[in-house]
Amino acid sequence: MNFGQIDNPEGIDFTLPKDHPDTKKNLSSGSKKPFEVYVGCAKWNRQDLKGFYPRGTKDELSYYATQFNSIELNATFYKTPSSEQVKVWRDKTSKGFKFYPKVNNGISHFGRLNNVEDKVIEFCDAISNFEDRLGMSFLQVHDNFKPQDYDRLERFVRKYPKVIPLAVELRNNEWFSDSAITDKAFELFKSEKTTPIIVDTAGRRDLLHMRLTSPKAFIRYVGANHASDYTRLDDWLERIEEWRAEGLESLHFFVHQNVEKESPLLSAYFIEKLNKRFDLDLNVPKMDG
Repeated sequence: MNFGQIDNPEGIDFTLPKDHPDTKKNLSSGSKKPFEVYVGCAKWNRQDLKGFYPRGTKDELSYYATQFNSIELNATFYKTPSSEQVKVWRDKTSKGFKFYPKVNNGISHFGRLNNVEDKVIEFCDAISNFEDRLGMSFLQVHDNFKPQDYDRLERFVRKYPKVIPLAVELRNNEWFSDSAITDKAFELFKSEKTTPIIVDTAGRRDLLHMRLTSPKAFIRYVGANHASDYTRLDDWLERIEEWRAEGLESLHFFVHQNVEKESPLLSAYFIEKLNKRFDLDLNVPKMDG
């Protein structure tokens, strides 16, 4: 993942910002029910996750799903899958595993959320076949999709089928540089039960809005293939513990790296720490390759 990549990560202040004032208020609506935690990588193919698969592994997804409980599904960004393909993916996993498909780029980037109703129906009809394996779908709009396009965003979010959970990642800094614009977008997300995505990457610290609109947190974490990747995860553990005490019910955390091969190592480190801190029993992925 090249987004937010920089050559010298040691020069970045990786301190997590303070929470937005609305976060504590919105977390307070949560309950003390068991903490749901999903941690995964962005891909399952052997070429990217070097050293992860045992020699002789014939089906990468089937093995991946024995090690992780979720996957950020970027394949759907490039092509809306057929219902049959979704069923094949679904049936290679067991109960409890979740897919998080990215909204197709024909909707987000080429269509820019305008006149995309037919494409949205096609996409949602396909991913509905994940059935109980569907976590959340997520919309990532183009870097140059700005607040001047707010009406398109609002129309899309309000019309998106409510039976399909939705998260949204805004990437242009204008969404975060004007508090009135930011408030407008996040009030939309709150009213429509849409989860705003927090992105933690070295070169785009402006995307760390630290603003939750419900007792759910969806975080896309991008390591820089640097020793700081682990201390940054430690900082997230501290923040997540605070959020849990304030009412956080579910965490959806996906680990990327600029060079993806070490993502399982980072994920295993993070999962082991989560297990200890929150008394969870998540499987800790092994590097057997």
